[in-house]
Order: sequence, then structure tokens, then C-alpha cells
Amino acid sequence: MEETAERDQPLTPAGRLFLQPGMDQVINCAIAVDSPLDVDAIKAEVRSSIMLKHPRFCSLMVRDSCGREHWRKTQVDVDRHVIVRHHPLSDGDPSISDEDAVNDFIADLSVSSPLPTDKPLWEIHLLTAHKTLVFRVHHALGDGISLMSMLLSCCRRADDPAQRPTIGGVGSASAAPNRRRWSVLALVKVVWFTLIYVLEFVLRVLWLKDKTTAVSGGDGVELWPRRLASARFRLDDMKIVKRVVADAEVQFSLQSHKMRIAHSSTPLVGLAPSVHVAQRRFGGSENTGFRGNFGSKGLVKTINDVLFGIISCGLSRYLDIRSPKGKDHALPEGLRMTGVAMVNLRSQAGLQDMSKLMNSNSGSQWGNKFGMLLLPVYYHRGGSDPIQFVKRAKAMIDKKKLSLEAPFSYKIGDLIMSLFGAKAVTMHMVSYAGIADLQILVAKEIIPDPKVLAKCFEDALLEMKEIAEAASKS
Repeated sequence: MEETAERDQPLTPAGRLFLQPGMDQVINCAIAVDSPLDVDAIKAEVRSSIMLKHPRFCSLMVRDSCGREHWRKTQVDVDRHVIVRHHPLSDGDPSISDEDAVNDFIADLSVSSPLPTDKPLWEIHLLTAHKTLVFRVHHALGDGISLMSMLLSCCRRADDPAQRPTIGGVGSASAAPNRRRWSVLALVKVVWFTLIYVLEFVLRVLWLKDKTTAVSGGDGVELWPRRLASARFRLDDMKIVKRVVADAEVQFSLQSHKMRIAHSSTPLVGLAPSVHVAQRRFGGSENTGFRGNFGSKGLVKTINDVLFGIISCGLSRYLDIRSPKGKDHALPEGLRMTGVAMVNLRSQAGLQDMSKLMNSNSGSQWGNKFGMLLLPVYYHRGGSDPIQFVKRAKAMIDKKKLSLEAPFSYKIGDLIMSLFGAKAVTMHMVSYAGIADLQILVAKEIIPDPKVLAKCFEDALLEMKEIAEAASKS
């Protein structure tokens, strides 16, 4: 009985959720290299890696007589998990780049090739003609933070093969956690914003719906054919925009403070002067793993507001392109589109130490430890100042950070994910070597031209950067 109990471990609620027919989420990760792929060396590295020491990567997913899912330890046949394809994906068509060919391959895998359950739920596809590895891992095994941390632990530095790579700055788990001192006012804000956003969450789940636009999904959208495109950003460009927005906020705060001091020095009785900044209601998210240290003032800031500002501005531009023209079909200013953002709930932000992830007593546990936030995006017509998208994003994200919306959604994740399900547009961002790649997976019947959408995002950041540089010089 003890051996059986050790062999069969029940799935967590989050793990079972990702195995539901309407979800069945598989994480696809592509890695391109400069040198030709050595198939035998890769297989040998996999056999000796920490991956095969983790119980989730050497266990079958089985169901008992009651239909409950369990993990059952098994012997891993690496040859069944490492799938080699020698022929070009594009059948030798020179007009199709390696990136486009791999993107089309992954987009097709995402809807047409579920992972077989007669082996542990992961695969590595070696596309030798494109010098690319495609990792496929079922989301029931863990979230992006867990899997990326494991992937890095399996790699070694090019300049010192004995050392594992380290990632500093954005997404780093080495940064000291932010120690917040809670005042009475801050606690009041936590309660207030939690009530507002949780109520909005419930209303949005149960009753409220968005108006149909050119990027709206439909019934069964999770089964529709997909296309994949990438938008690339320089992290330095994002930091420039972030710095200018942060500096403008500091200057505004100082000016307001001076006005209050000037007024308090007068003996007249009356209402203190105030400055009101007109803001539309914008959603935001604490996206997993994007952190950075900006400016020389010692302020540790996230770039999530810049990322969300880019998405909001880019989607508005794309809707201007795709939406029917004419007065009768014009989209109303401020039209809302609601998405869902995943939030890392571990106490330490960014990538994690594998030894801590493997330790069940650690605060950074392996698995799916994330909550969800509503991510409202508001449409604004072409010609709008793109920096304003970032400012509005920051205003909302600052409030979202004070709420308990994400932990609330984690507790009722079964209901939330079953109601939201898959979407017409899914975006993931990973940064490496100063470049951030935003992967955009779309239902191609809804968004047939994802490269155009990617270009809208890239152009939005470039325009923000130009305005930010001009503002910093002035």
C-alpha cells in the first residue's frame, strides 16, 4: 500500500483544470541556435538533466475508477519524447523564413496535436533543418515560472560550461523582495480596491459582455486553426518610456506639493487648490517575471505598465485598420475589450531557484501558482498620444497591485477558467539578452494577419520612445 501511495499522487486542482476538454493547455517553447543540432548529445543531456529527476516529468497521468486524475511514476523512454524532423517544414520554399516556418508549425501543434497520455506529458521536437528545438510541456506539469526556471537549470554558460546561466534584471529572482510598510491609509485602499475589482470580476464572469469587434472570438474558438507571429522590443526602449513616465509623475507630485505649501501659508480660509488629472478607467496586470531597476533614483519599477500600454495602443491601431469604415460603423471612443492576465503568486518575483521549487516546504513551490486579473483594453482612435496609454495603464496597475483580485481568482480558478476558456488572441512575453519577444497566437479566422498586429505593437513602442526622448531633452 505504501508503494502504491508513493506511486500514485493526485493532481492539484489547477493541474486537473488544465486537463479539462475545454482547456487542455500545452506550453510550446521554441529555442533557435546557431550551430547544427547534435541529436545524440541532446538526448544524452536530457537523460542526465534535472528534468528527469522531477517526479512530474517521469509520471503518467492516469484516471482511477471515479475519473479522478493521478500521477503514476514510470520509466521514461527518451527516444519517445525526443522527436527528430530532418526535412524543412516549408518543403524547401526559400520565400518562407525559418521563423515563419517554425511559427506555423507551433500554431498547428497548438490545436491539432495534443500530447499522448501513454507517456509523461512532455516532448522535445528537434527541427534540424531550422536549428530549432521546440519544447512541448502540458500546463498540468507547472506554470511558466516553474518551467522556465527548470529549462535554465538544464543549460550551461557558453563561456564556462561548468556554470549554469544566470538572468539578472528583468525577471530575476535574485532581486530583494519589496518590503512594504503598511499604513492605515494603505490598508483602507487594499480593502476598497479589492471590493471594487472582485465585484467587477464577478459581474464580468456572470453577466457583463463586451461589444463585438474585429478581434472578438466565438463559440468553439479554442478549436479554430491558429497562426503565430512575434513582436520584438528592445528592453532599453521600454525603460526609456518607463523612465519618462515615472519622472513626469514625480514632477507632478512635487508641483502639487508646492501648491499645497503655498496655499497653507496664506491666512485666507477656503478649499485648498487641487489638480485633477483626467483618466479613463484602464485595466492592468502584474505579468509574470518582468521587473527592472529604472533611473538613478533607486526606484525599483516594473515595466508592466509599458507593456500594457503597448498592447492597448497596438490593439487600437489594429482595430483602426480592420474595422469597417464610415460613420455608421465607427467604433465608439473608449470601447472596452476584456482579457485575462496571469499573475505569479509566489512571494519571490521572476525566475526561481530550482532547489527551492523542488522543496515542498519552500514558499516558492513547483506547480501552477498563479491568479488572474481582468485585463480591460480601451479603444482610442488613431492620433492619440501613445504615452497616454502608458500613463493610463500605470494608474490602473498601481490600483490592481493594491487589490486581492489575483488571490481571489486563484481560489475559484476552476470556475473562472471554465468560463473564460481559450481566447481568440493569446500573448506571452519572454525577455532574453536585452530583447523582449511577444508571441501572439491568434485564431486565424478572426485575425488572419497576426504580423500586422505585431507591427502595430512594435510601431507603438517606437513612437512612444521618440516622444519620450524628445520630452527628456526638453
